[in-house]
Amino acid sequence: MAGVKAKFGIGRLLVFVIVGGFAFSVASVAVHRFLPVPITFLMVQRIFEGKGYHHEWVPASRISDNLKVAVIAAEDAKFCSHYGFDMNAIEKAQRNNARGRKVRGGSTISQQTAKNAFLWPQRSYVRKGVEAYYTLLIETMWPKSRIMEVYLNSAEWGPGIYGAEAASQYWFGKSADDLTQAEASRLAAILPSPLKWKAAKSGKYVKGRSGKIRANAGVVRRNGIGTCVLE
Repeated sequence: MAGVKAKFGIGRLLVFVIVGGFAFSVASVAVHRFLPVPITFLMVQRIFEGKGYHHEWVPASRISDNLKVAVIAAEDAKFCSHYGFDMNAIEKAQRNNARGRKVRGGSTISQQTAKNAFLWPQRSYVRKGVEAYYTLLIETMWPKSRIMEVYLNSAEWGPGIYGAEAASQYWFGKSADDLTQAEASRLAAILPSPLKWKAAKSGKYVKGRSGKIRANAGVVRRNGIGTCVLE
């Protein structure tokens, strides 16, 4: 009898944890549909690593369209049309990884936003599973413009530098609203490795990458690919 009661208690506890976790995640996403994300797990980690904390949240209206278009061109060309996942990109990443080539994640801007805003940074199958869940939540509960706004305000852009405004001030000494196409392309170019690459006084690789991003950004504009986030 005692064993049955113990199993029943564990079952109730498990149900409580699952229901509680679900309620917390939905509430968190609902709240941040309107409120800024002040700090993330990665920011806390970097603080403990001694990299500092420079972050100023600004509304999407104070971030240049040049940067929105540039990150779509660099990170997720199908951002405005997919529902959180780019299956073609995921399959391509899996093929590359299986062949032993440089690891490619195939993550969309929506997935990166879910990770940056709500989850811890380390790679693991558990983290990826929870990331997929949060991606579905934000795609369901937020408009694309809000996903982009949170992404641009939480992305890492240098040692202790988070968000478009802090990045613009750090690298170019100006507001995110005043970024040129060239500057926006430089910022988009360093997103994959912001602690290694520099947006200003860049090396050959970043210059070449930013040039391709700028060219692709022109395609995004001409074809109306980024209309879901443009002011």
